[in-house]
Amino acid sequence: MRLTGKRVAVLAENLYQDLEVWYPYLRLLEEGAEVLIVGSGSSPTYTSKHGYPVDVDVEAAQVNAEDFDAVVIPGGYAPDIMRRYPAMVKLVRDAFDKGKVVASICHGGWMLASADILKGKTVTSFFAIKDDLVHAGATFVDVEVAVDGNLITSRKPEDLPAFCRAIIAALETD
Repeated sequence: MRLTGKRVAVLAENLYQDLEVWYPYLRLLEEGAEVLIVGSGSSPTYTSKHGYPVDVDVEAAQVNAEDFDAVVIPGGYAPDIMRRYPAMVKLVRDAFDKGKVVASICHGGWMLASADILKGKTVTSFFAIKDDLVHAGATFVDVEVAVDGNLITSRKPEDLPAFCRAIIAALETD
Protein backbone atom coordinates (compact mmCIF):
# COMPACT_ATOMS: atom_id res chain seq x y z
CA MET A 1 0.00 0.00 0.00
CA ARG A 2 2.42 2.61 -1.27
CA LEU A 3 -0.16 5.42 -1.37
CA THR A 4 -1.85 5.05 2.01
CA GLY A 5 -2.88 8.50 3.20
CA LYS A 6 -2.95 10.02 -0.29
CA ARG A 7 -6.18 11.47 -1.74
CA VAL A 8 -6.80 11.56 -5.47
CA ALA A 9 -9.57 13.21 -7.48
CA VAL A 10 -10.56 11.55 -10.74
CA LEU A 11 -12.63 14.00 -12.76
CA ALA A 12 -15.73 12.79 -14.59
CA GLU A 13 -18.35 14.03 -17.02
CA ASN A 14 -20.47 12.44 -19.73
CA LEU A 15 -18.69 10.78 -22.64
CA TYR A 16 -15.58 9.91 -20.60
CA GLN A 17 -13.27 7.25 -22.01
CA ASP A 18 -14.08 4.13 -19.97
CA LEU A 19 -10.58 2.83 -19.32
CA GLU A 20 -9.17 6.28 -18.61
CA VAL A 21 -11.44 6.65 -15.58
CA TRP A 22 -11.57 3.08 -14.32
CA TYR A 23 -7.97 1.97 -14.79
CA PRO A 24 -6.43 4.84 -12.73
CA TYR A 25 -9.29 4.68 -10.23
CA LEU A 26 -8.76 0.99 -9.52
CA ARG A 27 -4.95 1.08 -9.77
CA LEU A 28 -4.67 3.94 -7.26
CA LEU A 29 -7.14 2.24 -4.90
CA GLU A 30 -5.01 -0.88 -5.15
CA GLU A 31 -2.02 1.14 -3.92
CA GLY A 32 -3.99 2.38 -0.90
CA ALA A 33 -5.00 5.86 -2.05
CA GLU A 34 -8.41 7.29 -1.27
CA VAL A 35 -9.85 7.98 -4.72
CA LEU A 36 -12.92 10.16 -5.28
CA ILE A 37 -14.87 10.66 -8.48
CA VAL A 38 -15.33 14.42 -8.82
CA GLY A 39 -18.09 15.61 -11.14
CA SER A 40 -18.92 18.95 -12.65
CA GLY A 41 -22.22 19.17 -10.78
CA SER A 42 -24.43 18.56 -13.80
CA SER A 43 -25.43 15.05 -12.68
CA PRO A 44 -24.88 12.50 -9.88
CA THR A 45 -23.91 9.89 -12.50
CA TYR A 46 -22.05 10.13 -15.81
CA THR A 47 -22.06 7.76 -18.74
CA SER A 48 -18.96 6.79 -20.70
CA LYS A 49 -18.56 6.77 -24.47
CA HIS A 50 -19.61 3.11 -24.35
CA GLY A 51 -22.51 3.55 -21.91
CA TYR A 52 -20.77 2.53 -18.65
CA PRO A 53 -21.92 4.64 -15.68
CA VAL A 54 -19.81 6.17 -12.92
CA ASP A 55 -21.31 7.66 -9.76
CA VAL A 56 -19.97 10.95 -8.44
CA ASP A 57 -18.62 11.10 -4.89
CA VAL A 58 -18.49 14.90 -4.78
CA GLU A 59 -18.96 17.92 -7.04
CA ALA A 60 -16.01 20.12 -8.00
CA ALA A 61 -17.62 23.16 -6.34
CA GLN A 62 -17.63 21.29 -3.01
CA VAL A 63 -13.86 20.63 -2.87
CA ASN A 64 -10.58 22.51 -3.00
CA ALA A 65 -7.17 21.61 -4.37
CA GLU A 66 -5.93 21.33 -0.77
CA ASP A 67 -8.25 18.33 -0.33
CA PHE A 68 -6.17 16.22 -2.74
CA ASP A 69 -2.64 15.12 -3.48
CA ALA A 70 -3.44 14.58 -7.17
CA VAL A 71 -6.05 15.30 -9.83
CA VAL A 72 -6.50 12.86 -12.73
CA ILE A 73 -8.18 14.07 -15.92
CA PRO A 74 -9.40 11.28 -18.20
CA GLY A 75 -10.06 11.66 -21.89
CA GLY A 76 -12.89 10.89 -24.20
CA TYR A 77 -15.07 13.88 -24.97
CA ALA A 78 -15.68 14.56 -21.27
CA PRO A 79 -12.91 17.19 -20.96
CA ASP A 80 -14.68 19.37 -23.53
CA ILE A 81 -17.72 19.31 -21.25
CA MET A 82 -15.73 19.60 -17.99
CA ARG A 83 -14.03 22.80 -19.06
CA ARG A 84 -17.41 24.52 -19.31
CA TYR A 85 -17.64 24.37 -15.49
CA PRO A 86 -15.50 27.01 -13.75
CA ALA A 87 -15.21 24.95 -10.55
CA MET A 88 -13.61 22.06 -12.45
CA VAL A 89 -11.16 24.35 -14.25
CA LYS A 90 -10.33 26.09 -10.96
CA LEU A 91 -9.66 22.74 -9.25
CA VAL A 92 -7.14 21.82 -11.94
CA ARG A 93 -5.48 25.25 -11.96
CA ASP A 94 -5.27 25.45 -8.18
CA ALA A 95 -3.92 21.90 -7.86
CA PHE A 96 -1.22 22.70 -10.40
CA ASP A 97 -0.35 26.03 -8.76
CA LYS A 98 -0.05 24.34 -5.35
CA GLY A 99 2.37 21.74 -6.71
CA LYS A 100 -0.10 18.87 -6.56
CA VAL A 101 0.18 16.11 -9.16
CA VAL A 102 -2.00 16.93 -12.19
CA ALA A 103 -2.27 13.98 -14.56
CA SER A 104 -4.04 14.12 -17.92
CA ILE A 105 -4.53 11.50 -20.59
CA CYS A 106 -5.86 11.62 -24.15
CA HIS A 107 -8.23 14.60 -24.60
CA GLY A 108 -7.73 15.59 -20.95
CA GLY A 109 -5.28 18.17 -22.28
CA TRP A 110 -8.25 20.35 -23.13
CA MET A 111 -8.68 20.92 -19.38
CA LEU A 112 -4.99 21.81 -19.04
CA ALA A 113 -5.38 24.40 -21.80
CA SER A 114 -8.51 25.84 -20.22
CA ALA A 115 -6.77 25.99 -16.84
CA ASP A 116 -3.98 28.00 -18.53
CA ILE A 117 -1.16 25.87 -17.08
CA LEU A 118 0.66 24.76 -20.25
CA LYS A 119 3.02 27.65 -20.97
CA GLY A 120 6.56 26.30 -21.16
CA LYS A 121 5.52 22.72 -20.30
CA THR A 122 6.42 19.57 -22.23
CA VAL A 123 3.33 17.40 -22.69
CA THR A 124 1.74 14.65 -24.74
CA SER A 125 -1.87 13.81 -25.58
CA PHE A 126 -4.01 12.19 -28.20
CA PHE A 127 -2.59 13.53 -31.48
CA ALA A 128 -5.85 15.25 -32.48
CA ILE A 129 -5.46 17.95 -29.80
CA LYS A 130 -1.74 18.56 -30.32
CA ASP A 131 -2.40 21.97 -31.93
CA ASP A 132 -4.60 23.04 -28.99
CA LEU A 133 -1.81 22.29 -26.54
CA VAL A 134 0.89 23.94 -28.64
CA HIS A 135 -1.27 27.05 -29.07
CA ALA A 136 -1.67 27.11 -25.26
CA GLY A 137 2.12 27.35 -24.94
CA ALA A 138 3.23 23.73 -24.52
CA THR A 139 5.92 21.76 -26.28
CA PHE A 140 4.36 18.57 -27.65
CA VAL A 141 6.19 15.22 -27.61
CA ASP A 142 4.86 11.91 -28.92
CA VAL A 143 5.73 9.55 -26.03
CA GLU A 144 3.64 7.24 -23.83
CA VAL A 145 4.09 9.46 -20.77
CA ALA A 146 5.59 12.93 -20.34
CA VAL A 147 6.47 14.22 -16.88
CA ASP A 148 7.25 17.92 -16.47
CA GLY A 149 7.40 18.86 -12.81
CA ASN A 150 4.03 18.06 -11.23
CA LEU A 151 2.36 17.66 -14.65
CA ILE A 152 1.97 14.11 -16.04
CA THR A 153 0.46 13.49 -19.48
CA SER A 154 -0.22 10.47 -21.69
CA ARG A 155 -1.70 9.83 -25.14
CA LYS A 156 -4.23 6.97 -25.14
CA PRO A 157 -5.58 3.94 -23.25
CA GLU A 158 -2.62 1.79 -24.29
CA ASP A 159 -0.40 4.18 -22.30
CA LEU A 160 -2.34 3.65 -19.05
CA PRO A 161 0.26 1.36 -17.40
CA ALA A 162 3.03 3.95 -17.88
CA PHE A 163 0.63 6.78 -16.95
CA CYS A 164 -0.31 5.13 -13.66
CA ARG A 165 3.30 4.19 -12.85
CA ALA A 166 4.24 7.86 -13.26
CA ILE A 167 1.36 9.02 -11.03
CA ILE A 168 2.25 6.48 -8.33
CA ALA A 169 5.95 7.42 -8.48
CA ALA A 170 5.11 11.14 -8.18
CA LEU A 171 2.81 10.53 -5.21
CA GLU A 172 5.40 8.36 -3.47
CA THR A 173 7.95 11.17 -3.58
CA ASP A 174 5.38 13.80 -2.63
